[in-house]
Amino acid sequence: MNADQLIRHAHGRVTPARTRVLTTLLDAERALTHLEVAERLAPAVALDRVTLYRTLDWLVEQALAHRVAGEDRTWRFNASPGGAPAHHAHFNCTRCGQIFCIEALTPALALQLPPDFYAQQIELSIKGLCAGCNPA
Repeated sequence: MNADQLIRHAHGRVTPARTRVLTTLLDAERALTHLEVAERLAPAVALDRVTLYRTLDWLVEQALAHRVAGEDRTWRFNASPGGAPAHHAHFNCTRCGQIFCIEALTPALALQLPPDFYAQQIELSIKGLCAGCNPA
């Protein structure tokens, strides 16, 4: 599905800001900071900082995107096109600071929860060197 379809599926109002921001996240190869999203939108799309923050927050609330904090305590955003909560691992490069979603690695921690416990979100963070920073 494209961004417009995902927003409609979430029963949201399709706006140019939502469409363009979600499209940017869908096209990204890694999680992006607010500034990186703004840079990828410019100069074709001029969104003020507050509108961009509100749009990113709305996408997270609708489970169309998720956010993860980097080592620098800056939020990074990535699309969640399935509309499901983020139950996957993140790889944090300790050299360049980029964060990558590792969809194929799903945490099995929920299987070890006591009876009557329900996991709403699982965060697993792996730290190391990404392919671009690895000297090998």
